[in-house]
Formats: sequence, structure tokens, C-alpha cells
Amino acid sequence: MKHGTLRAWFWVHKWTSLVCTLFLLLLCLTGLPLIFGEEIAHLTEPEAPPASGGVPANADALVAKALAQYPGDVPLFFGWDHHAGTVYVNMGAQPSTPPAGMNTVVMDAVTGRDMQAPQFNTGIMYILLRLHTDLYAGLPGFLFLGAMGLLFVVSTVSGLVLYAPFMKKQPFGVFRTDRSRRLAWLDLHNLLGAATMIWVLTVGVTGAINTVAGPLEAAWQASAVSTFADQYEGRPAPVRLASVDQAIRTARAAEPDMKPAFVSWPGTGYSGDHHYGVFMVGDTPLTERLYRPMLIDAETGALTAQPRPPWYITMLLVSQPLHFGDYGGLPLKILWALLDLMAIAILISGVVLWLRKSGDKSRLDRLKVARGAGA
Repeated sequence: MKHGTLRAWFWVHKWTSLVCTLFLLLLCLTGLPLIFGEEIAHLTEPEAPPASGGVPANADALVAKALAQYPGDVPLFFGWDHHAGTVYVNMGAQPSTPPAGMNTVVMDAVTGRDMQAPQFNTGIMYILLRLHTDLYAGLPGFLFLGAMGLLFVVSTVSGLVLYAPFMKKQPFGVFRTDRSRRLAWLDLHNLLGAATMIWVLTVGVTGAINTVAGPLEAAWQASAVSTFADQYEGRPAPVRLASVDQAIRTARAAEPDMKPAFVSWPGTGYSGDHHYGVFMVGDTPLTERLYRPMLIDAETGALTAQPRPPWYITMLLVSQPLHFGDYGGLPLKILWALLDLMAIAILISGVVLWLRKSGDKSRLDRLKVARGAGA
């Protein structure tokens, strides 16, 4: 590789790394416990585990029970944690209530027993999730962290380009501890970077994709609803709603090979102003992330539409479990956590190398000044 080209790659690697390091370190530190978010949530549940098997409780009765705990609220979402055997009801003062203002009740899916679970929008795990996803800044925070993820990808690729010529002269994994400490840090940095390159590229790209998931999903939902909304134009929002339990049964009958993940009420932004949205998923670790909406008329309970998600929505949904490694069970999560720790070591070693080089340059400048004064 020509010297000028090498210098250009070094410049790219240096500045992309320096710009994104602090934020990537935050993402890696907050992402580590989030990998085990489901396991941590189950460990912190104070109640005995829910009943297994049996006929699921009536959804209308569960919603009514939840609303009794928060008088004045309206139902927003009803969902299932199929792995835990529980259901949840999200409520708020109005249909447009944002997640931070929602109240949640978690119940046994079979008996309806209140599980006394903490609110999903409180506690340390919620704080970590917000820091990891948007820095409490909403959409600008999402997009900013996505840009930092892409810079990390560029930093990784440029680092590999710089490391490749060195690898031609040395065995893979060389770690020279018999010379300077800075050289040992450099070897550690390069070795971990090469070993985790595929994972870093995977997590970096999927993380960047996830940052645009919200706007794209909202745009698609609005487009999908608008294709049949003309027939409801001019009609007021429904006051008397059909049975949500019947809506769920209608969706199950239309997609018997799938299971419901959650139901959205009219006005929440997920299914227009006149429909329940029953979002169905598959049974495998991958297909249980691929949502298929079923739009049920909120007044009559009739199935209105089954919009098919476009390819880019499918890509978004597939990238989300890949980002956290939660489609292959606990073994894959442990692997993801180990790779995350290695990424933290890469970031720290990069900072050490930069500080040591700056320190060496400063000492050299002082030495030159001292020699000049002595002359």
C-alpha cells in the first residue's frame, strides 16, 4: 500500500474512532445488561411464577381489571409475554399517551392474578434502555447514536485496512510484551479488533438500522391504514367498542399458524382511529419478531384488512433481535456479552494509545525546547 494511501486510512481511523469512542463506550456499557434484559426482568419478579397451561383468561375481563386500578385511564395496548406466561395492559389518560406516561398492569395469562410487576417505564433497566437508544432526546437522539454506530463501523473497517499489511509480516495474534508498553497496547487493540470485526460490523449496522425503525414503521402504518381509511372518512371515532377478546379470536382464526403479540386500541397511532390492531407473530425465535398486523373494526369486530409489511419493515424487525443476540437463547446472549466486553477493551485500549502518543509527543516537544535553550 502506498504511503499516502496508508496515511489517509490512518487519518480516517483516528478521527472516526475519536469522535465515536465516548458514545460507543456508553452504548457498550448500557447494552451489556440489556442483553440479559428478559432474564433480569424475570429474576426481579416478586411473585410466584404464573400458572402453566390452561385456557387463557378472557381479555375483556383482564382489561377491566387493569382499568379498575387506574380510574380515568383508557386502554392503549394489551400484550403477551409468551415465554413468561403473562399478559400486560398499558393504559394512559388519553389514546396518544407516550410510553413514558403509561401505566402498566401485568397479570397471569391463565388465572388473571396480578403479578405486582414494576412499571416498565421506571427503574434502572428503563434508564439504561433510554440511554442506549436515544439519550432521552427522542428522534434526534436515535439518529445521533445511529450516526455514531456507523462511524464505529468505518473505524473498524479502516483499522482492518491498517492492520492487514502488518499481518503479512507477523503471525496472527502476535502480542509483543517484551518491548514498550505502548506496543503491547497496540497489539492488544489490533488483536481484539480483528477478532471481533464481524460482530462489530453486525451490531453496528443493525444498531444504525434500528435508529430509523420508529419513523419508518410510523410511515408504513400511516400508509397501510390510509389505503382503506376512505370508507371511514367523516365518521367520528367509535365510542362503544366491540369485544377485544373477540377481536383476538378473529385474528387467530385468520392466521391459525401464528400467535398474537399485542393489541393496539384505536387512536394509539398503530391502527388508525377506527380499528383494533392485532399484531400476530410466528413461533420460532426469528419469526416471533416478524409482526403481521390484523385490522379489526373496533365497532363491529369484523376483520377489515391484513396489510403485508414491505421488505424494509421486515429487515428492521429481523435486525432488532440480531442486535441484542436474543434469537438464540442464553448461550448466544453469553457470547454477545463476551464480545461486548471485548469491544469495551478495544475502545479503552484505543483511548490509551491516543493518550500515550499525545504524551510521547508532548515529552518530545519539551525535550526539543530544552535542547534549544541549552544551545
